[in-house]
Amino acid sequence: MRPALFALTLCAAALLAGCELFDIDSSEKIAALREADGQAVGSACRHAGRAIEDCYLLNPRAQRPAVFAGWREMDEYMRENKLETVVPVLARPAGAAPEAEAPAPTAAEAPAKALEMAAPAKGKPAAS
Repeated sequence: MRPALFALTLCAAALLAGCELFDIDSSEKIAALREADGQAVGSACRHAGRAIEDCYLLNPRAQRPAVFAGWREMDEYMRENKLETVVPVLARPAGAAPEAEAPAPTAAEAPAKALEMAAPAKGKPAAS
C-alpha cells in the first residue's frame, strides 16, 4: 500500500511541477515582458515622429535600452520602406472646452511644450 501511495504522490508532484495553475510569473518572463513593452514604446514613439529624448520623458517607467532598441528598429524599418511619420491626433474628451487663446504648437514647439509640462513650476515644490 505504501509503495503505491508513494508512487501516486510522486506522479502528482511531477504533473503539478509544470502546471501554471497559480499563474505565478518567473523573473525571466517578467523581464521579457518589460523588454517587449519598452521596444513597443520606442517603436510607437518613432512612428509618431517623437525624438528619443521625448520618448524617455513621456515613458519614465519603460526600460531605456529597450525603448532605444525599439526606436532604432522602427527608424531602420521606416527608412527602408520610405514611410512618413504619423502625427498623433488626440480626440478631445466630451467635456473639455477648446483653448481659444492659445494657438496649437507647431511640430518644432511640441517637444519643448512636453518638457515644459513635465518640469515643475518655478517657486512651487515638486509634489512627491
